[in-house]
Amino acid sequence: MSNESIDYQGILEEILEEVQPFFGKGKNADYIPVLAEVPGDKFGMAVRTIDGREFSIGDAKESFSIQSISKLFTLMQVLGFSDCDIWSRVGREPSGTAFNSLVQLEYEKGIPRNPFINAGALVITDIINSRSADASRRIDDYYRLLSGNPQNRVDEVVATSERNHGFRNAALANLMCSFGNIHSPIPEVLEVYFRQCALTTSCIDLARAVLPLACAGYSSFAGQQILSAREAKRINALLLTCGLYDAVGSFAYRVGLPAKSGVGGGIVAVLPQHLTVAVWSPELDRYGNSLVGAQALELFTTKTGLSIF
Repeated sequence: MSNESIDYQGILEEILEEVQPFFGKGKNADYIPVLAEVPGDKFGMAVRTIDGREFSIGDAKESFSIQSISKLFTLMQVLGFSDCDIWSRVGREPSGTAFNSLVQLEYEKGIPRNPFINAGALVITDIINSRSADASRRIDDYYRLLSGNPQNRVDEVVATSERNHGFRNAALANLMCSFGNIHSPIPEVLEVYFRQCALTTSCIDLARAVLPLACAGYSSFAGQQILSAREAKRINALLLTCGLYDAVGSFAYRVGLPAKSGVGGGIVAVLPQHLTVAVWSPELDRYGNSLVGAQALELFTTKTGLSIF
């Protein structure tokens, strides 16, 4: 089946019907209390093809908290710093442990396994903070550039909730600092990190924002080359092996796409040279990934016959 002949809208409508039995089987993130208040039956999904067609269902236009999906965009941003060897400070291997675990970090002397676990993302945030007088605004502006939506902004209520309950992230930052792997003042790094996780987005915005990963680094919304083709390829490899924490193998087996999740219930995935797809449903599985969202993406690749495998 060719990409052009696929009835994406019809398939999305089928998925909306078929995921209904999975609602109520997951649980909203509650360690950030404001996320627990989001209705669990929310569901949206959007597809963007590289030739500019868009398809969506449900709550695809509704804003939600980007959370750890922001780690993808800060990594993309840092890869644009030509004078920075980030891989001397962050690894490129799957973690095999929870996204906020301290155990592995202690054992490996403050070098996070990859940029998509919390410790790795804190190092990436530290790099941006050390190169900008206003790192939060720099991150926000970058995401707005990629999504083409100037309305994507920090939700101050979510940011406050993150800040008031960010004890484990503070522990991660302090542990890495003890090994010399955090260079900025820890309160600054944490504040920037909490605010980047509190960005608002929608499925449609996410599908647009990751277009550089499907288009050899080029963004039609930004109208510019965001990454080199080589960098886009390497980020996709990291997404496939590290993007869904310690459930990444199961997700690759079920879905077959490079992807990044967040505890706000979003998942964004990429099929290079074809399309991007984003889904949002706030109830999570035990690994911190959207339960209904993962099921929807499995149905999508099964029905379309499109995956990297």
